Amino acid sequence: MRKLFGGLKDENFKYLVVVLFFMVPLLPKFPFFSIPGSQVALRLEDFVSLLSALLITQTVSPHVAALHWVRRVEYMTAFFIGVSVIRSKEDLAFFVRALLLVMIYLFVVGVGQKHFGWPVITTQNSEYAKGIALRYADGGHLVSTFAGHYDLATFLIFVMPFLFVLFFSSRKLLPKGVGKENLLAIILMGLWLLVNTASRISIVSYIGATGLSLLLIKKYRAIVIMIVLSIVFVSFSSRLLERYNRIFQVVTERLSDKVEGMIEVSAASGFVLGDVEIFEDRSTSIRLNMEWPRALRALTKNPLLGTGYSSITLATDNDYLRMLGEVGILGFVAFGLIVVRVGTELIVSFWKKIESLEKLYLAGMVGSLAGVGLNMVFIDILEASKFAMMFWLLMGFAVAVARNYEKN
Repeated sequence: MRKLFGGLKDENFKYLVVVLFFMVPLLPKFPFFSIPGSQVALRLEDFVSLLSALLITQTVSPHVAALHWVRRVEYMTAFFIGVSVIRSKEDLAFFVRALLLVMIYLFVVGVGQKHFGWPVITTQNSEYAKGIALRYADGGHLVSTFAGHYDLATFLIFVMPFLFVLFFSSRKLLPKGVGKENLLAIILMGLWLLVNTASRISIVSYIGATGLSLLLIKKYRAIVIMIVLSIVFVSFSSRLLERYNRIFQVVTERLSDKVEGMIEVSAASGFVLGDVEIFEDRSTSIRLNMEWPRALRALTKNPLLGTGYSSITLATDNDYLRMLGEVGILGFVAFGLIVVRVGTELIVSFWKKIESLEKLYLAGMVGSLAGVGLNMVFIDILEASKFAMMFWLLMGFAVAVARNYEKN
């Protein structure tokens, strides 16, 4: 990757990357220009799937599908940049400090949006994607500088495990200029942002990811503290509590109705019914009744290669099913092999390393990878440009750390 920049010095390359590091998560998503029929984000698997969708199944518009494929290449390019830029412990510490500044900025913008009427730029539907400046409404979902609340929530899932790992580790392992007090303040900022996104699955994913990272460094009491602290923050979010309570109410009401029906039928006919169907709330119903079946239908049309990028419309709310529908079993396996290879490399390197900032970073990224993987069951998160770029960049950092800064 460095060869593409000619004779650019290592230090200059590092500062060039930190500009990208700040720009991706912090700049609002104002549209540059509009392409007819295109408004969604994307990911890279297999170029063959694009040709198959255009020439065989003919299920996509050529210009839209090509743009989806190109943007997936763009997102994963950040991985190779990340691998190339980390050459020493000082480089890693430099980007950790930058990450902390990003968190502070996201918090400031979030507070401004919620309490001071700062503009909200989102792309959650075709009208908003035109660049309309909105205002936060009471009971809404906080987005800060991201394009949607799920994007922000998943970014927090990705970075919070590492922050907790840093906080509960020895002071001597922290980057220069970073204290425990700073870390605690930023963790609290992150928790405030997370609960104000009001994303139910993201809270669960964050707790699981952070718990796994703390488990890896054997901070068992810290797991309990993290869970208690998280519950305290959730308890102050009426919107989030309302959404969790809605699931509980719907399930209990449906169960009660079905049990009563079973008793009546059983009494009248002398037999008991089998498994009963439980209906979820609106977002779950949309997934189960419309989005997920649509992706599965696309898979049945062309199991090996799928029906192409953009073929299953705006959202699937399950990245795994979206992959299967768009690029088929071959594309799904290709992506899976990448994730398995990266995850294996991080875990193996973690167990080999002595206590250090590098070991802590790997522990955080292993937990984060699991948390993001869980979120992908309910969200098309690797199609969100801001998150995808940061995901691949930070994973590139992790692979560089795992390889002990070998020369490229």
